[in-house]
Amino acid sequence: MDKKKTHRSEDEKKIITNRINRIEGQLHGVKKMVQEDIYCKDVLVQLSAIENSVKSLSNHILENHLYNCVTKDIEDGNIDIIDELIALFKKFNK
Repeated sequence: MDKKKTHRSEDEKKIITNRINRIEGQLHGVKKMVQEDIYCKDVLVQLSAIENSVKSLSNHILENHLYNCVTKDIEDGNIDIIDELIALFKKFNK
């Protein structure tokens, strides 16, 4: 079975990569906070910010998936994409 691929523009790759780099920086900051014995509440606040950043990135990618990949599949007559979407939404809502 061939793996599907998503062809993203260079601009889109840059946007996603920048956001991932920012999340990596946030994680590095939390690691440093733990190593420096920063108060738990302050670490938890930063972890919450990271969680929100990851959710925001996920939503961005999901939106692009709906507008591009799903739209193209439906236009091409591939209604199996609906089953994929249902499974994806179930995973998101756990």
